[in-house]
Amino acid sequence: MMPPAPARLDPQGCRALFPVTRERAYLAACSVGPLSTRAVAAMHAQIADQHLDGPRHVDRRNAFAEGNVRPTLARLIGARASEISFLRNTTEGLNTVANGLDWRPGDNVVISNIEYPANALCWLNLRRRGVETRIADARARGGRLAVDDIAALIDSRTRLVSVSLVQYSNGFRQDMAATAALCREKGVLLNCDAVQAVGALEIDVARLPVDFLQAGGHKWLAGPVGTGFLYCREESADRLASHAPGPGSVGSAWTGTGSLPQFHRDGRRFEEALPNYAGLWGLNAAAETLLEIGLPRIEAHVLGLSERMADGALRKGYRLASPAGKGERSGIAAFRHPSLPSAAIAARLEEAGIDVTDCNGALRAGAHVYNTAEDVDRMLDALP
Repeated sequence: MMPPAPARLDPQGCRALFPVTRERAYLAACSVGPLSTRAVAAMHAQIADQHLDGPRHVDRRNAFAEGNVRPTLARLIGARASEISFLRNTTEGLNTVANGLDWRPGDNVVISNIEYPANALCWLNLRRRGVETRIADARARGGRLAVDDIAALIDSRTRLVSVSLVQYSNGFRQDMAATAALCREKGVLLNCDAVQAVGALEIDVARLPVDFLQAGGHKWLAGPVGTGFLYCREESADRLASHAPGPGSVGSAWTGTGSLPQFHRDGRRFEEALPNYAGLWGLNAAAETLLEIGLPRIEAHVLGLSERMADGALRKGYRLASPAGKGERSGIAAFRHPSLPSAAIAARLEEAGIDVTDCNGALRAGAHVYNTAEDVDRMLDALP
């Protein structure tokens, strides 16, 4: 049974759904988000169903996945349910795109030098197919990826640009509208790693013409590890082949002949077999909770706490690692002590019941909907 929902969830009201907040100031949504009681209950219900009934209800589970989970994930980003594929993590989605495009020797892809390794390795691995990875220097701009620097690397053989909507290390928020406009002008596909944004920021792919987008469920979605989704714009779907086909990706069974069955025309074409039902049930409950609160309200709350963290760290003499220009902020605030190592400070905070992460030599904090100004002030007070 699912726990009863509050009549109207808000950031303060939803805090009760996250037991971790009773003891700790958990400011690590950018690492692994905590599970809510709703998500845990949904997972338990699915596990109990399989425990007690085995395979008898597979059709019912599949119907729920199609009628509930896929549409719920689509609502998070303004997509159609048919454009959503279930994933195990963001990396799987990146590899689905990287290995599914019809590359030719001499093609190139553009990324930056501040991307999370997953959004680099899948493209660098295409070197074996004669594909060049061009890398824009965002470090030279203080951790900002300028659209002009992307444009300077695009030529007639550029097939795709892949950027993070929010950079994992410093929280820089990409101007994705301008990036998408550039790619449309140049006739280049655009891939968006959105794992540090989905669940915390408003995203509407109906107005933001990215071709592909991935997000794991375990960060700002506050879902289970080992879950996530891929968005493939309907108009771009034929550009992407299924590189790991299985029974889940085709519309009929293999007949024992040399013929390949017809692939599904929707997001199922990129799914190999039966999904992680328990994980999907937990991810669905987590996403429904965020949608009930409302992503506009969540974004305003998250950005407010992020600014409070950054401003407070500056007042204590820390140096900001996060860009803070107009439109550049996200839920992540990163900052450095002028002399003390960040790893030692993070360990000290953990002992005090405050969770942040040490990332690339900076303290990285990510406040989410279950956090309050008191959590932020508790962290700031504990900083040396």
